[in-house]
Amino acid sequence: MKSVIAFSALAVIFGLASALWLSVNNSADDIIIKNVPTNVLLPDTLSQNAQIGKLAFEAKCTSCHGTNAAGRDGVAPPLVHIIYESNHHGDESFQRAVAMGVQAHHWSFGNMPAVEGLTRGDVMMIIKYIRELQRENGIN
Repeated sequence: MKSVIAFSALAVIFGLASALWLSVNNSADDIIIKNVPTNVLLPDTLSQNAQIGKLAFEAKCTSCHGTNAAGRDGVAPPLVHIIYESNHHGDESFQRAVAMGVQAHHWSFGNMPAVEGLTRGDVMMIIKYIRELQRENGIN
């Protein structure tokens, strides 16, 4: 009887410890986030570089990432999302994604292919546009 009680107590303690560990260690990097429709707030004005970036984004990125980088359900994630804040995905990560593609790691949309026809300068302007959208939506 004592062994059953001891075993039960250990099982409860192990279960609680596992739940606590998972809640502490499950960061945005460790889970696939579901695509939730994003309503993107637009700034009243965009900088000149962001305006250029918007044009390039509309030409090369909107078909997957949606209008105003809001994402397209079942196609590609929103870029106006906390996952893509500058402290988590710096500007160079956008450059690398465009140049080399990227393996899916936060979302369940599949891998992103490289994007043809964009220079590093083009991508820099696209990043300016995305960052200004992010700031307007409370993402730094």
